[in-house]
Amino acid sequence: MIHTGLSGKVVVVTGAASGIGRATALRFLTSGCIVYGWDIAAGGPEGVLMRQVNVADPESVNAAAAELETVDVLVNNAGILRDGQLVRVKEGQVSLLSDEAFNAVIDVNLKGVFHCARAIVPKMIAAGKGGVILNASSVVGLYGNFGQTNYIASKAGVIGMTKVWARELGRYGIRVNAVGPAYVETEMTRRNIAAGNVNEEQIKRRIPLGRLAQPGDVAGAVSFLLSEDAAFITGHSLYVDGGWLAYGYF
Repeated sequence: MIHTGLSGKVVVVTGAASGIGRATALRFLTSGCIVYGWDIAAGGPEGVLMRQVNVADPESVNAAAAELETVDVLVNNAGILRDGQLVRVKEGQVSLLSDEAFNAVIDVNLKGVFHCARAIVPKMIAAGKGGVILNASSVVGLYGNFGQTNYIASKAGVIGMTKVWARELGRYGIRVNAVGPAYVETEMTRRNIAAGNVNEEQIKRRIPLGRLAQPGDVAGAVSFLLSEDAAFITGHSLYVDGGWLAYGYF
């Protein structure tokens, strides 16, 4: 479905080279948008104007933003995992979650969202046409998840920043929302399953719809929240979870 009010919009999607970001960027292309993809990886979907950007590095973000005259929509999608228990004891050996693993996730998933919004919002305000920001959170930002101290901290932080920015930026006609998927079938999820960190069958049993989300499922929710069909929605987190939260937190 192509939602109204998107044709001709200038859109920035972070993490656009693969997974949810790629599906989101392609969805905007079919809606007639001019789409810029920011990703640390080279390459990306055909038709998307890709630039190598490290969202964890404010100088990299600022340089990419400086190339754009105006931006109507910002999708803060880029994210990483570095799973590990806070303290793990196995066969008498104690291991701790490292500073490197904690900081890497916070730098991309939380500070990256901050860096991109800080660089783009002044352009939206100066243009005087309003704008929309969509931040990638997760259902685990609400209830926590075993072995994901760093990831949960980042995604809960994104939910909080979304609410604050909705309050601060509404006066400029800028809407700010978040989308919170459950498990999505991406390369990152597949690596976690292959490494034994995630049990796919257990996850499917916990999701009432009985499957992992596809990137397009999330992209559809994103395009709705960024369209005029959602013109009076701001400060909201939409959970694309197949009923995960209806099952209960535990």
